[in-house]
Amino acid sequence: MPQLLLELFSEEIPARMQAQAARDLERMVRDGLSAAGLISEGMKAFAGPRRLALVVEGLPIAQADRDEELKGPRVGAPDQAIDGFLRKTGLTREQLVEQDGVWFGRIQSRGRPTTEIIAELVEQTVRNFPWPKSMTWGSGKLRWVRPLQSILCVFDRQIVPIAFEGLEAGDISKGHRFMGSAQAFRARDFDEYHEALAGHYVVLDPEDRKERILEGARTLCFARNLELVEDEGLLDEVAGLAEWPTPVLGDMDPAFLDLPPEVIRTSMRTHQKYFAVRDPATGKLAPHFIVVANIAAEDGGKVIAAGNAKVLSARLSDARFFWDEDRKSGFEDWLKKLDGVTFHAKLGTMAERVERIAALAREIAPLVGADPDVAEKAARLAKADLTSQMVGEFPELQGVMGRYYALADDMDADIADAIRDHYRPQGPGDAVPTAPLSIAVALAEKLDTLVGFFAINEKPTGSRDPFALRRAALGVIRILMESGQRVHLSALLERGYNGLLSSFSQIGTVCLAEAASETSRFTKDFQGLGRDVYSVQDLDEIIKSEIEPEVMWLVAPGIPVIDSVASEEGFAEIRRGASLELPLPARLAADLLAFLADRLKVTLRDQGKRFDLVDAVFALNDDDLVRIVARVEALDGFLTTEDGKNLLAGYRRAANILKAEEKKGQLPTGAPVAVAEPAEEAALYAALQTLTPKLDAALAAEDFTGAMTALAALRGPVDAFFTAVLVNSDVPAERDNRLRLLQQVQAAMGKVADFSLVTG
Repeated sequence: MPQLLLELFSEEIPARMQAQAARDLERMVRDGLSAAGLISEGMKAFAGPRRLALVVEGLPIAQADRDEELKGPRVGAPDQAIDGFLRKTGLTREQLVEQDGVWFGRIQSRGRPTTEIIAELVEQTVRNFPWPKSMTWGSGKLRWVRPLQSILCVFDRQIVPIAFEGLEAGDISKGHRFMGSAQAFRARDFDEYHEALAGHYVVLDPEDRKERILEGARTLCFARNLELVEDEGLLDEVAGLAEWPTPVLGDMDPAFLDLPPEVIRTSMRTHQKYFAVRDPATGKLAPHFIVVANIAAEDGGKVIAAGNAKVLSARLSDARFFWDEDRKSGFEDWLKKLDGVTFHAKLGTMAERVERIAALAREIAPLVGADPDVAEKAARLAKADLTSQMVGEFPELQGVMGRYYALADDMDADIADAIRDHYRPQGPGDAVPTAPLSIAVALAEKLDTLVGFFAINEKPTGSRDPFALRRAALGVIRILMESGQRVHLSALLERGYNGLLSSFSQIGTVCLAEAASETSRFTKDFQGLGRDVYSVQDLDEIIKSEIEPEVMWLVAPGIPVIDSVASEEGFAEIRRGASLELPLPARLAADLLAFLADRLKVTLRDQGKRFDLVDAVFALNDDDLVRIVARVEALDGFLTTEDGKNLLAGYRRAANILKAEEKKGQLPTGAPVAVAEPAEEAALYAALQTLTPKLDAALAAEDFTGAMTALAALRGPVDAFFTAVLVNSDVPAERDNRLRLLQQVQAAMGKVADFSLVTG
């Protein structure tokens, strides 16, 4: 069947935009063709430095003729309904036919040629293309990422007539900007197009460009007994910079190898887009690099290599200067500078944040097997390198440079590693800290981030997460899960919350709820708790005032209502700067734990676990992630067995009966009693008596597999009970005892998880 070939040729497209542009082009064309009733057999888009291309296989020559009967409103329906149907179909009232009291309309139309539809679709796609950034050029109004120079569009080997904004489609394209004698060529189908591009020094497919880069770089390294330091992100970028990518091996001054290897690699990668090279014998960086040129030079790239080596030397000379100057300054100078760095307008300076993290790390340390004094010291130093010159030039090296500077100052290696690792993990592919000291500092940093931003109501919304709170939550989860550390999140969040309060030098706002009527002395500036709230800045004023509020709410600058203070003495202590221990507000605690639960669902779902099981276990108000995961895994395994499936069905039946009976009146209380008959009721009672000690012992020992095994013993008695016993007996005593049995079944299973939240 006919083929569509489309190319949009422009000036250089930024590499970071190319992959998404190819996806957008394919999506827009597919949606447009589908809307017109044209279904293709296959479609693929390509993106490169100067072109977007698309090939669509198996399109029909024209739309099918349309003969369709549409059902409309009933006869006698309001005029508005009938008029809406007519507008939708383009019919008139005279064209409607009544059938069985309903209006029907018939639409008949001849299909349009595919070329007409393609012409309209291409123009619409170009005009509405979702570039992150676009521009106009010349006197035209058309917007594109860079000036759009030409359109190649052929269908069934014929040019599609397209003309707009001074552009006219043809069957001509261009090859490489510099290589080849004749840059223009003609193509009437994809095979011709692909072959001509290759002959004009253009590799169309980005995957082919990446493979060409890797093979060439590896070959060059092999010839010199070197090894390429592969970098997938950099490979994606340089593949979008060159149409005819040609790796070239260059040499650098070996004297620069005394710089930290991360500095060398970052300078190569960030500034020059070079690949680093290492010596396979030592595993260390070698004094060479790979640069990807866009031409195949006649001299094999010698001039290109020499020129790039000079540029790299200049860059690394700057890095050496930063390295030398930073070591003259040191941590004390950097820490002082943090006083002038704002972390967030509502959360204070970076220096205040450091104090919070240090205090929290001290609290966490004994829980994970680290020394509290050392953890506090490491946390206090962790952010210092943010004001170093090297991190100012290479922000991605924060933490990494702190470790090198700590080692240069002869600090303990564990402290240096904790400085480096406290940011980890920064993504799904990043390793988590494993040393107890590093775990303590990393957890403190992430928990302070979560508590602080949730306290000022800066929560993620939809895809928007400007403060990377999802990453922080996933970091906490991964650290605890992979290290097996047993901590109670609620307690840590509360410690972080109190650290947030204590980091402010003055808590200057007191809000009064349900205050006396003397409002003229106070400025109304806060609404909360469903009641009027007032504020004063001077604590002495509220203490001396005659107002006696029923509830006083203490508020740190920029932080929502956090807790009530019951007495005048409480205010006096705050004014004197005494430490204040306040419980984590219920709403804030619930929001934080729910957020962590959502992130845990994502993590477990990626591991093949069911999200509803996380909800069922979280409902027990357990905040030990290691125990939660163990419960989920045991529950997941149990529910895949026949015993688990049937017991879940029995639980739901019991829950439905209890819910229905509760609507009629209060359920009976107390424990069920043993009966002789019927035998099924007696068997269920006996099974519950046997189950309780086994289940409690298994749960106390955190043997959740054993707990599930114990629950499985209920399956037979529960099935038999529902088969043979009428719960709603006419005899009140029998009914009450059976309802108590069902409540006991529900309670026993509820010790393991909230089975009402299991959806499978």
